[in-house]
Amino acid sequence: MTETILILGGTKEAATLAAELVRDHPDWRVVTSLAGRTREPKPVAGEVRIGGFGGAEGLADYMRAQQVTRLIDATHPFATAISQNAKRAAQQAGVRLETRMRPPWRREPDDNWIEVASLEEARDAIPAGACALLALGRQHIAPFTDRADVHFIVRMVDPPETPLAVPDHDLVIGLPGAAAGEEAALLTKHRVTHIVCRNSGGSGAYAKIEAARALGLPVIMVNRQET
Repeated sequence: MTETILILGGTKEAATLAAELVRDHPDWRVVTSLAGRTREPKPVAGEVRIGGFGGAEGLADYMRAQQVTRLIDATHPFATAISQNAKRAAQQAGVRLETRMRPPWRREPDDNWIEVASLEEARDAIPAGACALLALGRQHIAPFTDRADVHFIVRMVDPPETPLAVPDHDLVIGLPGAAAGEEAALLTKHRVTHIVCRNSGGSGAYAKIEAARALGLPVIMVNRQET
């Protein structure tokens, strides 16, 4: 049976899934939707569309127009808005929905985690005088702009289009290191005392957690919330 698969992507796992579907089902149409936050996203097998849909109704309209037979939500675990829209749109369009959610990281015996429920709690957990790596993405750093008593290392995939509002910071452009040693070198170079990140799970960004464990650094970990 020929199918039209729509993958809500933007994660490593979504790209892997698209490649597997294209390889195993050459007669299927596989479309991956990306939000468009990265200027030069890595190539993805099959078709790619970039940009939002206009809420649940827009997503439902798109699936009807494109005769989508299956919707796969493989977005970031913290992308709760699109996941909620996917549920509503699937019901409206009568399309089967699958959710591929990677499990969260689990604390290891030598990890020093300060677990919080929000970015605001993470901001408040940073002690004065700290040097904190913000491994969050540019759309999540606004809560930290009033912490002038902290020096931030802000890591972003692409250079910002406008100056960051964080008062005292150094900017690091690039993807997270693939190995713990690479991340440990960056943390040591910038004299990082704390890491602030979200518990996104997966292997792509885990090296910083391993590096923090090896260096004995605290990680202020924003936990996932039930949706």
